[in-house]
Amino acid sequence: MFELQLPLALLLLPLPWVVWRFSRARRAESDAVFVPFYASANRALGSQRSDSQSSGFAKALLIAIWCLTCLATSQPVYIGEPISLQSSGRDLLLAVDISGSMEEQDMVIEDRPVRRIDAVKAVLNEFIERRAGDRLGLVLFGSQAYLQAPLSYDRRTVQQLLIEAELGFAGKQTAIGDAIGLAVKRLQARPADERVMILLTDGANTAGEVQPLQAAQLAAELDVKIYTIGMGADRMVVPGIFGSSFGARTVNPSRDLDEATLLSIAESTGGQYFRARNIVELQRIYAEVDALEPTPDDEATYRPQQTYFHWPLGMAWSLAVLLALYRIWRRSR
Repeated sequence: MFELQLPLALLLLPLPWVVWRFSRARRAESDAVFVPFYASANRALGSQRSDSQSSGFAKALLIAIWCLTCLATSQPVYIGEPISLQSSGRDLLLAVDISGSMEEQDMVIEDRPVRRIDAVKAVLNEFIERRAGDRLGLVLFGSQAYLQAPLSYDRRTVQQLLIEAELGFAGKQTAIGDAIGLAVKRLQARPADERVMILLTDGANTAGEVQPLQAAQLAAELDVKIYTIGMGADRMVVPGIFGSSFGARTVNPSRDLDEATLLSIAESTGGQYFRARNIVELQRIYAEVDALEPTPDDEATYRPQQTYFHWPLGMAWSLAVLLALYRIWRRSR
């Protein structure tokens, strides 16, 4: 839709006619003395110029130039369709454990045992989809911690990078402290009022240069809230000889999970600790985090504007050049 930002400028359209009308009347009143000799000389010397100015083509060009100039002065703009703006939400970093222990198949999806990492990808993918308005980032950690996706509104890229994450890329051990330290470093540079980190792991801190509680203390000082999730089932039946039930035994696949440290990290930063023994609990946890850290409800919109004053202005200049060339051509004849 086209609009004029200064529509009152179109009131200038009749200005040349007004000036011509009143200046003509004034000249008629001021002609008191008539000298035939000078009048004849003036007609002889300026006949070509008079012919040029009085030609219909030149008048049409002058009128068009003035109209286009007035149109450019009124500043025509094209206003596009409303576009939704990203709401100013939280800076939320997801830290996911991809150490060797995430290979354990103690999760069940559709009555089929799956690896812990596959369950995390399935649930976390839905969580990311719901976080419209937040800046999301992804940290993957094993023996080292890596920033896989920087904070941005691009949820699709974060989802894709999470899906492509493979176990062992960052080493077989677990560097929880380094993951928190890296996340805090990235979050402290952001101007957002809400800085949140979700840390998911299935073990204890066995690698890295920073101890988890020291990193949590730094996070608390910088107002970074950490939600911790302990991943893994409490019990799992291991088949006996040749996969039969004979000799089967029950084990605790989460015996290495350091719940005490994860609880301390969450409490010291104002977050919460959750225990995910199965995929249903994991889904419920992320739903609770959604409720504790809601996304913005207000959706801002704007309508893009594109100015077009340069088009009538350029046409006016082109017609002015054409008029000048026309007058030169008339004089040359």
